[in-house]
Amino acid sequence: MTSPHDNRTKIATARLALLFCVFFLIACGLGYPVLNRFDPRQTPGLSDVKIYASLVTGTASLDAGHVRFRVLVPWLAKPFYLLAQRRFATWDPVMFGLLVADSLFVAGTAVLIVILGVILGNRQTGSSAAGPIGALLYLVNFAVPNLRLAGLVDAGEGFFLLALLWSLSEGERWALPVIAVLGALTKESFIPFSIVLTSAWWFSTRLDRNRARSHFLPGAAWILSSWVLSLAAMIGLQWSITGRFVSPLEFGLALHRSDDYLGHFASSLHDRNLWYIFLWLLPTAIPNLKRLPKSWLIPVGATCAMAFVLDAYFGGAPGTVGRALFSIAGPVLSLSSALLLLRISS
Repeated sequence: MTSPHDNRTKIATARLALLFCVFFLIACGLGYPVLNRFDPRQTPGLSDVKIYASLVTGTASLDAGHVRFRVLVPWLAKPFYLLAQRRFATWDPVMFGLLVADSLFVAGTAVLIVILGVILGNRQTGSSAAGPIGALLYLVNFAVPNLRLAGLVDAGEGFFLLALLWSLSEGERWALPVIAVLGALTKESFIPFSIVLTSAWWFSTRLDRNRARSHFLPGAAWILSSWVLSLAAMIGLQWSITGRFVSPLEFGLALHRSDDYLGHFASSLHDRNLWYIFLWLLPTAIPNLKRLPKSWLIPVGATCAMAFVLDAYFGGAPGTVGRALFSIAGPVLSLSSALLLLRISS
């Protein structure tokens, strides 16, 4: 005989599964143009899509550089690519596979926003309505249909970064190593982002830890193990592809492109893709950020600062910093914007 608690858990799981399916279908609809309206592989600013497509088909070459190590999304896309071959008329089978894979991660991110909205409602506002609204605001942001659903891998990185925040917030430390390994296989920038995010969370919650000292070592052990495993996953992946050992430090230094840090920082701030993403999101989110837990805001803010540092050091292409910032802060800002809409509507 099941207990009331078990019944509530099953109902909550079923609701989340239904939400995931709805968000997945919405994401597929938003990304539909890549199937036969335009080819992202031929679009300026989306040149990496060509490499991801070659990873799906197994034709990637050494010219792909470090991008060929971002394998998780192409791996996930490959079964759907094989399914779509000679079956879906004018739909591009490679882009179909990438669209399905990206839509899965976008839908997963939207579900996590709903879950964080429930957590916020239980702790702060008394209402969980911000979660679904925040998820929908996230889906309609410029970055989702134009970047995340265009064959890039940022949807995966954004999902795993938000999963880290959920794991830390809910005390689900066992998930940290799993998230870290999968995130490292998605995109190499996930590793420094995850280290900064978990470190900032650790320091921002030090007062709570002082009240529960018995949890100090286990929490630190899970976080440190996630760092080690993410680095090991990256090293192992590169070994399997190139056949040689490359240290993370050597790999990172090899990506350095420009010494004009201030000039690149200024150009990143002027990039139109950045403002397309945050032009309405920041003004609507800032008024209610104080209602969000500091254990969310401090890690997200620190990781955003790290994104600017990495972008300046590596000399990322136009649009890179905007995509990274949305991966890090987009879900939390969408949740804060939802709080503003709720205040206005009530």
